[in-house]
Amino acid sequence: MTSPDGVLASHMRIGVGIDAHAFSQDPTRPMWLAGLHWPGEVGVDAHSDGDVVAHAICDALLSASNLGDLGTNFGVDRPEYAHSSGASLLQEVLKLITNTGYVISNVSVQVIGNRPKLGARRTEATSALSSALGGANLSLSATTTDGLGFTGEGKGIAAIANALIYKPS
Repeated sequence: MTSPDGVLASHMRIGVGIDAHAFSQDPTRPMWLAGLHWPGEVGVDAHSDGDVVAHAICDALLSASNLGDLGTNFGVDRPEYAHSSGASLLQEVLKLITNTGYVISNVSVQVIGNRPKLGARRTEATSALSSALGGANLSLSATTTDGLGFTGEGKGIAAIANALIYKPS
């Protein structure tokens, strides 16, 4: 079976990634989300910049290519990745999957939380994420949880991503 662009279905792989972090108690912690800095928003506590969107995408791509996960590749036991930007982690993951012969077909990611409001910067965020992934097709959406759970209560933010990759024949 082949896809509409002629890729053998057996060469296509799908991955899912999820990331979530609590907002920091430190009011000076910068907010990084979807490859962008969000001035005036309190960030999350994390080993890196805490960009849940970038991290969920990384996990989806790593899962699809059977290369582990974000913690395995860039975890707290790897001090050289402390404070890394989400964009730099996306670029590193792109190198890893490219080295195994895979190409990104599409990435879809959804932010789950009450803040920051993504709508006004969606185009800018989509462009930043796609650029970090070498121009990959990417869609970005956002939702709230209507007051439910830690994201709905405003205690943190999460993201879920799906990635479709393939090996060209």
